[in-house]
Amino acid sequence: MGRGMGFDNDKYLKEQTQAILERVKKFDGKLYLEFGGKLLFDYHAARVLPGFDPNVKMRLLKKLKGKADIILCIYAGDIERRKIRADFGITYDVAAMKLIDELRSWGIDILAVVITRFNDQPLAKIFKNKLERRGVKVYTHSFTKGYPTDVDMIVSDKGYGANEHIKTKSPLIIVTGPGPGSGKLATCLSQLYHDHKKGTRSGYAKFETFPIWNLPVKHPVNMAYEAATADLRDFNLIDPFHLEAYAKTAVNYNRDVEVFPVLKRILERITQAESPYKSPTDMGVNCAGFGIVDDKVVREAAKQEIIRRYFRCSCEYIMGVVDEEAVRKTELLMEELDVKPEDRKVVKPARKAAAEADKKKKGHEGIYCGAAMELQDGSIITGKNSPIMHAASSLVLNAAKKLAEVPDKIHLLSPNILDSIVKLKKNVSGTKAASLNLDEALIALSISAATNPTSQLAMEKLKELQGCEIHMTHIPTPGDETGLRRLGVNLTSEPNFSTKSLFIA
Repeated sequence: MGRGMGFDNDKYLKEQTQAILERVKKFDGKLYLEFGGKLLFDYHAARVLPGFDPNVKMRLLKKLKGKADIILCIYAGDIERRKIRADFGITYDVAAMKLIDELRSWGIDILAVVITRFNDQPLAKIFKNKLERRGVKVYTHSFTKGYPTDVDMIVSDKGYGANEHIKTKSPLIIVTGPGPGSGKLATCLSQLYHDHKKGTRSGYAKFETFPIWNLPVKHPVNMAYEAATADLRDFNLIDPFHLEAYAKTAVNYNRDVEVFPVLKRILERITQAESPYKSPTDMGVNCAGFGIVDDKVVREAAKQEIIRRYFRCSCEYIMGVVDEEAVRKTELLMEELDVKPEDRKVVKPARKAAAEADKKKKGHEGIYCGAAMELQDGSIITGKNSPIMHAASSLVLNAAKKLAEVPDKIHLLSPNILDSIVKLKKNVSGTKAASLNLDEALIALSISAATNPTSQLAMEKLKELQGCEIHMTHIPTPGDETGLRRLGVNLTSEPNFSTKSLFIA
């Protein structure tokens, strides 16, 4: 089954670059561009818009190199509560440092980091010290007094004026962050306040991929955005300000529409002039919709993403991360599009594998897990757990064997290596369960590959698993999750734990 392409990166890049540069020209040589969504590794966009390059925004920045400064914002509260960026499994402060490193690898340096809503939080102070001692310029901005209703206080020396002005050099200043709620808008407006006091008539605009303003509200791509933000209670709607001003429909989301009247007043107070924007859609420079070349392909991809989000939300609920209303939101979206969890091709095979393993347990106590993977050609591979391996481990090794055309009877892992790892886990580490998680199995495979050409051939095929779909009947253990993340697969799992133990290593 070939995977159709629904998105043209080159067409998108051309439109998007032109839109940003044209917006810069509308102001006095300086534009603060709030960069929403993920700057790097935008896998949500890649999943709902097949063909979308997850790093296309970096290609956009390369085109703007020499014309743009970059400011990275991070909310002090996210650092303090160790908020996790789910796609990498790392905290937001670590994600910020990773982003700085990635930008540098593309030949792009950041101008400064801003810790927003800073109130001497201990972990935020450590983060600040860590960056400054590595040569990164760090600013701290406190909560804006009077926000959001007291415009007189907000636009004053006690409001935005209380923040230190960040000196910028380029006509375009990209303000980004590791995730939502990082304080990007407040940073932009604070900079505008200081600029205008100094006589620089700078402007503001917003760049956010989703929702796509020129697609219908109920288009699956826009509904997938709602599923992705179910915990934030975001929902899409027709921009009422745009409809009133231009008699044209455009899609936006609730928070942007709700804040627009206040934001418009703030902008007018700062600039002492009528706002150039009549609607929140006007503020955007988003051209993702122009890159869609096959609507049927992206519709189907978005439906699949909503199913993925349902499973993820269900698992986050059982782990205590989100509430039941977030799960119900994803269920309602599936109902609206008439899709079911079982419409994800790998769900039924994974459940079947678990059921088969349970029948064959032969007196072995424990919970049986199944896993299934859809390879790029559409074929389905399954795996199940055993006293020796986790379901994820057997699944990935089975897939590697299939791609390398290795007969099923041939073992990829040396019995001696397996025995050594099991003894290490039992006798040295004191681990109750000696079976290999995926991270351990991949290390064992790499060791076997040094002396076994068949293992080497299978290991070389692992890179072909990137982007493949996987479903598991149980939430993966940390070792399985780490291994699957490294392989770059699209994982879902049922909201079940693989053990009755509360602590899972």
